[in-house]
Amino acid sequence: MSHDRNDVPPGGSCRGHGHHHHHSHGDDHSHGDDHSHGHDHPHGQGGCGAGGGCGCAATPEAGAADARVTLPDAAANPILIEVTRGPLAESVHRGRAVAVGADGHVVASWGDHRSVVYPRSSNKALQALPLIETGAADAFGLGDAELALACASHRGEPVHTEAVAAWLARIGLSVDDLECGAHAPYDSPTWEAMLRRGEGFSALHNNCSGKHTGMLTTALHRGEPTRGYVGYQHPVQQRILGVLEQMTGLDLSRAPWGIDGCSIPTIGVPLDSLAFAMARLADPVDLPARRAEAAARLLRAWGARPDLVGGSGTFDTGFMQATGSRILVKSGAEGVCCAVVPEAGIGIAVKIDDGTGRAAGPAMAAVLRRLDLIDEADWERVQALVRPPVLNRRELAVGEVRAAPGF
Repeated sequence: MSHDRNDVPPGGSCRGHGHHHHHSHGDDHSHGDDHSHGHDHPHGQGGCGAGGGCGCAATPEAGAADARVTLPDAAANPILIEVTRGPLAESVHRGRAVAVGADGHVVASWGDHRSVVYPRSSNKALQALPLIETGAADAFGLGDAELALACASHRGEPVHTEAVAAWLARIGLSVDDLECGAHAPYDSPTWEAMLRRGEGFSALHNNCSGKHTGMLTTALHRGEPTRGYVGYQHPVQQRILGVLEQMTGLDLSRAPWGIDGCSIPTIGVPLDSLAFAMARLADPVDLPARRAEAAARLLRAWGARPDLVGGSGTFDTGFMQATGSRILVKSGAEGVCCAVVPEAGIGIAVKIDDGTGRAAGPAMAAVLRRLDLIDEADWERVQALVRPPVLNRRELAVGEVRAAPGF
């Protein structure tokens, strides 16, 4: 049986050479002006839009079944990552990548960057904006730790679960109020220690428990029901949908959507629109004051506590720690990864076609290197992350995961 999950334990990452890449410059990326700011997003009752939209609000199943995301032609996308064993490239991963400026200009792209993807957990910072904008974060005295956890896909280590439990207690709720589901900690030493003590896992160990606690915090502050907060029509999710529309500049009322591993809706958006939203976090020059302040606060927390955003052994935490959080990265399930580069005002989104997580981090690192957004000193510090070895059962290095030649 295959269990759906938001994020998988990291399978390594790698360094960049690329192959068959499509690299375009000077392509304008047209996004409309923000059409609403700072208020709830009331999509019509019983449907995504006033005209019925995709009809996906009737039931979760209908939303997932009626609106389908079509995968791009595999041959159209370049080989971004190769996996070697000895002298042979044993496996390859095709994908798409795009870097966009805060003005919507496509800085560089590889593959079909306009095709629709589910961001999965790569866009948690966008989902966390209402936590600050509604006043909930200030009302409950949240600091960097809680805001970082709201953006996190954590490993279920004690530093994560204890912080989430304390946050829930602060708002008068408990683990029983989380609707994300439970799974064993992704951090093997943590899980092994729990087994030795005879302890079971709970929803606190779910990699999305921080995000869900943030959603509960917002619901409480707004006087909304906490039960069912994961539903598409719940005010918490409608508010997030409005933020996604505003940050991507798109009408998402008829966008394809599905149910994520943690039970909230995941909304399909073009890859370049996802990168554009990240660019607007990086440089909120055209955002309303309240949105810009919320974005800046989230980025500070994201960079200040990389240990909470991922955890031991993750690409996200390791990369940000090695680079001093000058570049903020966030991975999601099915080979998605996003980056926010405040110094350059650029957002980047990567999608690995076959959904393999081991390729997403290396591909992101290769894009950053190609665009000269990571300097030589930082590049050396991240080599263990961006070009990890392939180990056999005796822990012998028999190959490596790396960017394909030319990328």
